[in-house]
Amino acid sequence: MSWQDFTGALNFSIPFLLILSFHEFGHYFTARHHNIKVSLPYYFPFWLGFIAAPSLGTMGAFIRIREVIKSRTHYFDVGISGPLAGFVIALGVLWYGFASLPETEYIYEVHPEYELFGENFEEAMAGLDTVVLKSDLNPERYQYEMYDDTIRIGPGSIYFGDNLLMNWGRKYVAPKDRYIPSSKEIMHYPWLLAGYLALFFTALNLLPIGQLDGGHVVYGLFGSVWHKRISTVLFSIFLFYAGLGWIKMSDMSGDSTTDALNFIFQVGIYLYVLYICTYSMFPQKRDRWMYAAIMLAVQFFLSSFLGWQGYNGWVLFAILLGRFVGIQHPPAADDRPLTTNRKILGWIALIIFILCFTPEPMVVDM
Repeated sequence: MSWQDFTGALNFSIPFLLILSFHEFGHYFTARHHNIKVSLPYYFPFWLGFIAAPSLGTMGAFIRIREVIKSRTHYFDVGISGPLAGFVIALGVLWYGFASLPETEYIYEVHPEYELFGENFEEAMAGLDTVVLKSDLNPERYQYEMYDDTIRIGPGSIYFGDNLLMNWGRKYVAPKDRYIPSSKEIMHYPWLLAGYLALFFTALNLLPIGQLDGGHVVYGLFGSVWHKRISTVLFSIFLFYAGLGWIKMSDMSGDSTTDALNFIFQVGIYLYVLYICTYSMFPQKRDRWMYAAIMLAVQFFLSSFLGWQGYNGWVLFAILLGRFVGIQHPPAADDRPLTTNRKILGWIALIIFILCFTPEPMVVDM
């Protein structure tokens, strides 16, 4: 990696870590304001360059609450402060990323093969699976060494999903005389990538489930009884969408004994995954297995006969929520309702969740 690569990467790492820090220090200073014992943020660097895999460079950060929170209002304040602080900075980063888009020539420097298809290269390449001869490229743009004389264009890319705020930026902020990157190309625009990932993690934290930040907000707004109902229903919807399409009729297409055994093995593994996810929902094992069996049967029917497909990438997070974090919320000794201003902030936070949420945050097009 050259010095130019290092300094260029700062355009992503600095805004992304800034957003992450604002989020965690929002929690920290709010906790200190309420005299709650709390640690400074812990950051988790995480680099996968040693296995030649794409990496964000971090697994995020967290703070440790070192005492039991005794007030419903304190739960709410500590929970909502992080996402709101991070969201404000993320919105500014996203706006700057769209407002300062480089000239269209920039994308040709990254992908010189796109220039062969003209300004509407994405439309021309839709569904295309072909190769481009290196000799056909503009030698002034194409400066990379290849092991052969061709470049493949088509499936095989990794791209990020969309949300309402990304679409807003493309429509109302981005200059109309430049190439506006689609979800397949934002990885080459570091400010946009930092803003998008910040929105994604904001939405992840604001999921109105368990003891996530969004769970604290729901607990503050509606209290313990309604939190349990809302969290259980939303987690079931989340789990249903995450596993939809995992097991379907087409998996039974093989005629050999090996194919049948593989299918049975897949069903068994997925059934156990569903069972694990319901650990914090039902105290009895019988109820967990019953829930898992019904969930699998409904998903199998809808995927096989109606073609419904969810986002299986959420399954790992569903396991984390259902088995380790839990979908219930501990009660507070002081259960007095929130003030009107806090209730307004709570509803704003839920709206922010909707604006930031991405049903398919990352897609691998093979």
